[in-house]
Parts: sequence; structure tokens; C-alpha cells
Amino acid sequence: MGDLEHLLRRHLADWRTGWSMGSFGAIAEFHQDAGEVPVVDDPRNLLRATRRGAIHIDRRRLAGIRPVAYETVSPKRHRWSQAVSLCLSDAQARRSARPVLTELGPDDDAIRGIDRTGILFDMGLSLPQCDFCIRTSDPRLLATLRSGLGRSLFEHDNPALMAILGAHPHRVALTNIGRIEVYQKIGGPDTGGVSPPGPHTHLLPKLLSSGRTHSANTPIPEHLMPLGSLHPGNPVIGAMGEDLPFDDGLHRDFQTLLDGYGTPEIVAVKRRVADGLARGEPPEAFDTPANRFARSAVRLTLRQQARLAQHLGDAALGQAVARWQKVHDQGAEGEDDDAPGH
Repeated sequence: MGDLEHLLRRHLADWRTGWSMGSFGAIAEFHQDAGEVPVVDDPRNLLRATRRGAIHIDRRRLAGIRPVAYETVSPKRHRWSQAVSLCLSDAQARRSARPVLTELGPDDDAIRGIDRTGILFDMGLSLPQCDFCIRTSDPRLLATLRSGLGRSLFEHDNPALMAILGAHPHRVALTNIGRIEVYQKIGGPDTGGVSPPGPHTHLLPKLLSSGRTHSANTPIPEHLMPLGSLHPGNPVIGAMGEDLPFDDGLHRDFQTLLDGYGTPEIVAVKRRVADGLARGEPPEAFDTPANRFARSAVRLTLRQQARLAQHLGDAALGQAVARWQKVHDQGAEGEDDDAPGH
């Protein structure tokens, strides 16, 4: 528990680390900018707020949290994503999964004192591990929401959804490990059709309809359920999704997290690939793993070694990686997008 608390505290103070809480298709994200000054900063209680959003991880739940570090391949061969999911057992993770719009009352646990008179409404998305809520004190929005209580937001004649999109209330993702609050506008017509930089939310009905708790591309053990994730600074992707020059320090930092919190089989496969390249072994001599996540780990390692060779100016390593990629990185299996939390 001490190691996990230190990890969380360190990354809350690192603006390059993003955070997410929610479920597959409904995600709240907390991000910071370089030099952004928090309006609430309580490292001991794992709590931080800016003028755009906030996050709180409940220290009382730390003993039950199982961190799972993983990487996913990208459709772009020079990139990959990385995260540490914060999981609880299925029984510990489950919440109410309300299927209709429900009023919960004043948000007494709001991170900023000014928000504690706001009224929380569960949007009724039936999420197993997250109450995806909105919070408002606006009289007009309150009246519209109360007229739609007990109904699905997605009913064609329910005015609540369009009222939410027009009023931009706070969004609050409540889980059994804590919460993320987003104060910025909802991505849509008022934001040019894109999510604003910094804290924001995604609500994707197509993904929600799958009923999944997380992406099929994330190697979460069957007995665990991810409630949130931290996304340490990526060595090849910037905060706005832009390509970056390879950052060896960030890469090594995450490999340390992977060694400590990753799936042992995946960690072992990555070492076998790196060792095979270092020894000059032919790619045909490497036994392809049976597990799909382990096969993706082979591809990931080759992509990372290619970027490392480029960074170091190591032509021999680069040529070896290219030979291995012709054999082991030709398929599309397990490819994911670069967006955190999806």
C-alpha cells in the first residue's frame, strides 16, 4: 500500500500524467498543463483541483486496489499507449448501475467547497463500476432534469439530454476508489465539435451498448474490474496527441512500472524479445506466444526498440528490428487507438 500511495502522490504532482475514471464508453479525464497552479492541493489525501477539473483518490481504498500496468499498440507503427489501471475485485468495484436519470441530492463530497450545494444527478447509464453524474445549481436545468427523472436520457422525447448539452453542467464520475470532476464545457457544437484541452468527458453510446467494463485490448485479469487509470507521460505522444521525439527517460520510467505492476507473462515476453535482438538471434527462432496480449507485447517491444535504435543512432539494432518486424509485426491484432480510457 505504501508503494502505491507513493506512486499516486508522485503522479498527481506530475502535469504530464493524465487520469481517467469511468467505464467503457463513459469516461471522465483529468489533465493538467505545465505550470498550472492548483486551487486545491492536498497530497496527503490524494486530492488535487484546478480551475478546470479535479481528482480525489480515496486513501481508505488503497489496500484493496490492484494496479495493472499495460501498453497497447497503435494503428500508427511508431506509437503506443501506456497506462496503469486501478482495479478492485468485481464485488468491491460494483455500484448501483442505475438505468434511469436519478436525483442523488447535494454533493456533500465535492472537492471544492463552493460546489457542495450543487445537486447531483446520476445520468442512468447502467455502468457497473461508475455512477456517471452531472452536478448543477442552475434552476432552469434543475427543473428540466426533475421533469425527466425515472426515464432514460436516450428516450427520443426526453428533453433532459439536450438541456445538459446546452447548459454544460459539471460532470462527476463516482467510483469506489474516488472521483473525477470536470468543470469545462461538454465537447460539441459550443466547443467546435472537439473536447476542450485539459479535463473533459467522453460519452459514446456505441461503446456503451457493448456492455463492456473496459476495452478488449487491455489485459485486465478476469477477477478484477478497472475503475480508473493513470496515464504517465508518454515517450512518443504529447498531451494533445501530437508526435514527440522519443523520450528515453519517460520510456524507462514506464518500463519500471511495467516490471512492478505488469502481467508477468507480458513482462517476460518483452525481455525475451529484447534479449533476442541483443544476441543477434534470427526472428524465425523466436516462438510466437499463444496469448494475444503476449503477441501484442512482441510487436510493442519491436516498435520501442526501433525508436530506441533511432534515438541512439544504432544502425545495427535498427536493421535487426526491421528483420524481426517483417516476421512478427505484420498483423492488426490488438491494435487500439491512442486515446486514454477508451
